[in-house]
Amino acid sequence: MAVTPNNDFTAGQVLTNTQCNNFPRGIMVAPVTSSTTDAAVTAEVVELTITWTAVANRYYRVMYTEPQLSGSTATTCTVRLRSGTVTGTVLNSNTVGITSIVLPFNSMCQAVGTYSAGSQTVVATLQYSAGTGVATRSATRLAILTVEDLGTA
Repeated sequence: MAVTPNNDFTAGQVLTNTQCNNFPRGIMVAPVTSSTTDAAVTAEVVELTITWTAVANRYYRVMYTEPQLSGSTATTCTVRLRSGTVTGTVLNSNTVGITSIVLPFNSMCQAVGTYSAGSQTVVATLQYSAGTGVATRSATRLAILTVEDLGTA
């Protein structure tokens, strides 16, 4: 990944529009959250969806956190970020070992990359390898999906 960092600024230097455009733009859309528990995860399912307008040649970080994962049996839970739909291109994934049915586990998955200009949609999915999974959430334990502009590529 090549990046276009800004230069150090000195007193009296003129700040250009190119230098301004190199700065990160931060959060691109209101974070998508859920406080509703999903208690019947048996196949890969979309948990959250986020859509924003991308600008070409910029890096974006998509971040998904799931506060509490558990299962009906010792299993694994694969967390994925996909382009568009539950069958879209995998942008990144991680696997959480659910080693006990009495202990909860959490997950964070992020993807950093460039996107073509225009409307982009990313979905966050969960898939358990065995048994029935539970993603427990509440008003103070949210699942969160965000998109952040990191700057020019």
